[in-house]
Amino acid sequence: MNPALSVAVERWPIAGGFTIARGTKTEAVVVVATVRRGGCVGMGECVPYARYGETVEGVVQALQAQAGAIAAGLGREALLQAMPAGAARNALDGALWCAEARAAGEPVWARAGLPRPQPVVTAFTLSLGTPAAMAAAAAQASARPLLKVKLGGDGDEDRIAAVRQAAPAATLIVDANEAWTEATLPRHLAACARAGVALIEQPLPAGQDGVLEGVDSPVPLCADESFHGLHGLDELQRRYSFVNLKLDKTGGLTAALAVARGARERGLGLMVGCMLGTSLGMAPAFLLAPWARYVDLDGPLLLARDRVPGFAFEGSTMQPAGPGVWD
Repeated sequence: MNPALSVAVERWPIAGGFTIARGTKTEAVVVVATVRRGGCVGMGECVPYARYGETVEGVVQALQAQAGAIAAGLGREALLQAMPAGAARNALDGALWCAEARAAGEPVWARAGLPRPQPVVTAFTLSLGTPAAMAAAAAQASARPLLKVKLGGDGDEDRIAAVRQAAPAATLIVDANEAWTEATLPRHLAACARAGVALIEQPLPAGQDGVLEGVDSPVPLCADESFHGLHGLDELQRRYSFVNLKLDKTGGLTAALAVARGARERGLGLMVGCMLGTSLGMAPAFLLAPWARYVDLDGPLLLARDRVPGFAFEGSTMQPAGPGVWD
């Protein structure tokens, strides 16, 4: 007999590698939770993230520890109390949503009270590199309407200028991944303004971004590593105009719905983002796209191959998930 919960680790090669300020990856390592309930099977994917103290082994153990509770009928709302926010809960929450929707014969978006999914344009990420390398990547992607530019500190002004010159028509988002400092912030903000950047993600390290309360930034700022859930939103709204909503941080779609509403009530704009994973990991977050000013769910586009079935992309336009991706 199949268990009520099974857990698997999968490795997906990245096309050409992926570099941010914290290092380079050549593969996306994801953890998949599969729940069997009422004759239906649901799956959810997460990406353990070392920046938040997570490991693949730790996430697997946390999921396996819930096997008895899942067999006893643990639901999504009770899961919020049974597990802390983070990658492990995201995988299990996704699997429970999927199994629940299949048992009910209706899509997740309807059960969640969300609008019917429509095609959306996702950002396409340019890996951190030398200005010349990033310019070459930007030229190759210049037909894409929205580019996300990974930055790393020293040399970022040159990187920004090079990318803008190579992709003059694209809307640019830059992601510093906490690599700037209070001392370098003014010149980096000025460089972004000159290049017509639309949004800057996490310019300063989380915990050191209090100085942003006194900064009149020429470009809107978006919290990523500083933002995880409802806690701290009142503080963040004094420092940022946007927050990056990632389900691996909130611990799944169930919690993300409340977090998104809380952010919107405070006048914060939303970016819906992702870790580097497959279409299965993008599917729950895709449902939040109608609430977002920016969508950054390009994980599958950065992989050498995606799972089948997966999202269909027309350039940077994501089509709603078809049957079998995630219900």
